[in-house]
Amino acid sequence: MGELLVERDGHVATVTLNRPERLNAITGPMLDAFSRALVELDEDPDVRAIVITGAGRGFCAGLDLQDQMSGQGLGGGAGIGAATQRFNLRDAPPTVLHNVDKPTICALNGGAAGYGMDLALGCDIRIASEKGKLSAAFTKRGVLPESGGTWLLPRIVGWSRAAEIMFTGRTLEAPQLLELGLVSRVVPAEALMSDVLAVANEIAENAPLAVQATKRMMRMGQNETFEANVHHVFLQLLPLFRTKDFQEGMKSFLEKRKPHFEGR
Repeated sequence: MGELLVERDGHVATVTLNRPERLNAITGPMLDAFSRALVELDEDPDVRAIVITGAGRGFCAGLDLQDQMSGQGLGGGAGIGAATQRFNLRDAPPTVLHNVDKPTICALNGGAAGYGMDLALGCDIRIASEKGKLSAAFTKRGVLPESGGTWLLPRIVGWSRAAEIMFTGRTLEAPQLLELGLVSRVVPAEALMSDVLAVANEIAENAPLAVQATKRMMRMGQNETFEANVHHVFLQLLPLFRTKDFQEGMKSFLEKRKPHFEGR
């Protein structure tokens, strides 16, 4: 069994961080494998939704501190300059995850700390078990959210709440995550994957090109004016009008039946 598992079931792929004995703390090889898996799944026309979760009782405890202390993790070796040159941010999991067009769902099965919290925040949808939690322990370890958290969290919960969470290094339990809108729902632990897969399959039943275009426009809208986004949405709409899926969507509506989309 590898440290990263990728399973496909129909149009849904599940990526599982698989170091349960270390609460799925991420090693360098896992970072590389995770990025490669996301790119491969994003390019696979049969995949329409991606679920990300952790094996065992934790989602992800962050970067492996044993690697960090031994000098083999990020920032180790020959110094900060050399580490920065070796660490390709373009291909790093948070950047790749942000740019994936396929919808991503975090099945938050347990604790997500540090890097793990940022990975969870980077997903489009988060569904937590009653045991799910997010720990912004960065400032308690002498670092900062290095994997997108400083960009993501203020946009999700607002500046004041994000500042309080990050500056204090606070851990948020499942009820707080739901109250703050950090997760869509909280479900019993034994029902988490069935609930997540139900949402993933509901998404996968829709026209995949339209879903992916919607996600791209939502992502672009984070950094552009309303007028610019409306313009870009129109340009995305024109090619969709020429797809077989658009014809199928209209035809199935008129015929009062469930559509069958092919992604073409």
